[in-house]
Amino acid sequence: MNQSTSNIIAFLIGSIPIIYLSWRSLGSTKNHGFFRFFAWEIILWLLVINIRFWFKDPFSWHQIISWILLLISIYPVIDGVYRFKAAGRINHERKDTTLFDFEHTTSLITTGVYRYIRHPMYASLLYLTWGIAFKNPSVIILIYAEAATIFLYLTVRVEERENLTYFGEEYRQYMKRTKRFVPWLW
Repeated sequence: MNQSTSNIIAFLIGSIPIIYLSWRSLGSTKNHGFFRFFAWEIILWLLVINIRFWFKDPFSWHQIISWILLLISIYPVIDGVYRFKAAGRINHERKDTTLFDFEHTTSLITTGVYRYIRHPMYASLLYLTWGIAFKNPSVIILIYAEAATIFLYLTVRVEERENLTYFGEEYRQYMKRTKRFVPWLW
């Protein structure tokens, strides 16, 4: 089996859980899960085509950048999930079936990593995307990484509309104090 065939098979197998998690969101571009699906798929594709470069030339400039971004990607998701579980107060009466259970929160979380960025889990995916891309940076890889970044951006734009609808002025004020992905920058 050649490398291209192996990549396609790995991608298709990896897509199964992504499709399973996303199928309810794929019917509407008004749901943040629609755009998240495409970001996840692109990140998966980047991983599949770059996995063979994971440890190649480990002290090159791009590998060092890659490892830094991959390590940075761990903190936002861990702290974000912890804060969700500790303070999110899940409301099972929220009827949006496109949301995951933990997204049915009734409390706006503004502590920990949420004090600085509104979307730590998507920030983690952003850092992961670029960490994977820098394993083997090339024009096509960087185009894929940029596409994933655009889909993550679209995801949070839609999610912010959803949050403004649900949390109102409290979320609007929170948006003024925080950045989307990178503290103090973006």
